[in-house]
Amino acid sequence: MTKKILLAALLAGIAGTTAAQDKVLNLYSSRHYQTDEALYAGFTKATGIRINRIEAGEDALIERIRNEGARSPADVLITVDAGRLWRAEQLGYFQPVKSAQLEARVPASFRDPGGLWYGFSLRARVIAYNKAKVKPEEVPTYESLADPKWKGRLCVRSSSHIYNLSLMGALIDHLGEQKAEAWAQGVKANLARDPKGGDTDQLKGVAAGECDVAISNHYYYARLARSAKPDDKAVADKVGIVFPNQASFGTHVNISGAGVMKHAPNREAAVRFLEYLASDEAQRYFAEGNNEWPAVAGLRTANPVLSALGEFKRDALNVAVLGRNQPASQKIYDRVAWK
Repeated sequence: MTKKILLAALLAGIAGTTAAQDKVLNLYSSRHYQTDEALYAGFTKATGIRINRIEAGEDALIERIRNEGARSPADVLITVDAGRLWRAEQLGYFQPVKSAQLEARVPASFRDPGGLWYGFSLRARVIAYNKAKVKPEEVPTYESLADPKWKGRLCVRSSSHIYNLSLMGALIDHLGEQKAEAWAQGVKANLARDPKGGDTDQLKGVAAGECDVAISNHYYYARLARSAKPDDKAVADKVGIVFPNQASFGTHVNISGAGVMKHAPNREAAVRFLEYLASDEAQRYFAEGNNEWPAVAGLRTANPVLSALGEFKRDALNVAVLGRNQPASQKIYDRVAWK
């Protein structure tokens, strides 16, 4: 009898150990930044939870989740831009998370009011200018880019890209649809070339003299400035950065964020992952690895380019509005024929 009890206890201990080793988190990610490897390794080291990661573009991940339905193994979806989180939210992919830690760490303007998703890093949509041709005071606002003086001098990526849809979403809230459409019409009229490429291409266009001003997320500039490649640094040296609308509503900011999936098989691990993303350690990975600002207020980082860019007034608009305004944003761009 004693031997049987000992054997049962031994088997139970082995099973418990195996279960502990098998703790997993199934992460669907559209963040394609190599520096995130340290972020995920940090989570596993802190919690013992292994991450199974599926990486793909946003549309591909959303379609995959749709096809998987209630059988989806996904625990967390992490992606860039509140507009993409809104799309997943509209499809019913997230479940609400109530966490005192997340609510204390993530400012209300960077998370869904119902707790469906949370923002963990910030990116600013800035104005870039050619230092040899433009003075920063000439482009103090987003609205100034619609001035006819910039005709044939502006570079920007496609209006259908989520970064520009979200920027328009903010402008609709601040200016109203009529003025926002007039702005889009003015910007379209000032283009130096048809929209093409990503934000880095717009910065390179400014440096090469193809255009004098451009719209870009700040971290594309930061990557060039921190690059070990002489050609990249040469681009950054020729380009200056303006944080627009400092005298009004502030510079448009967006997020990288994540939410727990509706059918998450490992919900506890999923919530712990979101809470880890709000930790000081993870917040510094975002800043020092991918040149994004921490979402957590007041956290200092060692990123030299972010430090050199300095402090600026951020738009206090809740980023959830950017998604809600997305359909109206696309209609405006279509009406003005901004490709």
